[in-house]
Amino acid sequence: MKRTFRLFLFLIMVFSSSAHALEGNKRVEMETIKEAESYLSGLKTAQARFVQTTHDGQQLVGTFYLNRPGKVRFDYDPPIENFVVADGIFIYFYDSILEEQTNAPIGSTLADFFLRKDFSLDDDLQLRSAKRVDDTIMLEVVQRDDPEGGSITFAFDEDPIELKKWRVVDPQGMITEVELFYLKTGIDLDSSLFRYIDPKKKDGKPSYND
Repeated sequence: MKRTFRLFLFLIMVFSSSAHALEGNKRVEMETIKEAESYLSGLKTAQARFVQTTHDGQQLVGTFYLNRPGKVRFDYDPPIENFVVADGIFIYFYDSILEEQTNAPIGSTLADFFLRKDFSLDDDLQLRSAKRVDDTIMLEVVQRDDPEGGSITFAFDEDPIELKKWRVVDPQGMITEVELFYLKTGIDLDSSLFRYIDPKKKDGKPSYND
């Protein structure tokens, strides 16, 4: 289980942010690509159940929270006590087996792709492919300056456009996929969800000043 969680954290950190729509792409209309771009740009708050699947088929289940810009949380269901939280500046990864956290500036991680204030399919990301599979729109993006350094594919339900899952492929070709269920958007979320609180602290106070 430790190896599974470490792999997930690595995949989050190997890839950083934004995308460019390929001209003349025949598989998905540019209008649909722009609609998906607009959807992500307007996705400010969200909550969903998720299933995380790694390259070896292991699955973890939990709850995902989003509050853009800058904040996200992944809580895993018991007995897993790991979690991931971004507070607007840093993203923290808590490993319950080691009983320690590691952190990184949001801008240096994949989280920046989700958490930046304005989402745009331009600049530092490039759209490698866009295809329609049944009623699902799949947009694969890579880092423009390092297209072989990993990719992320976002999958959307088409009618109406709604984020369904994403898949990360690392430079070695290993895959982690996160699929969302019961997605709710435009909701109020408690600000305490997005603070790193050391689980070892019995008083439950954040590990830094608010």
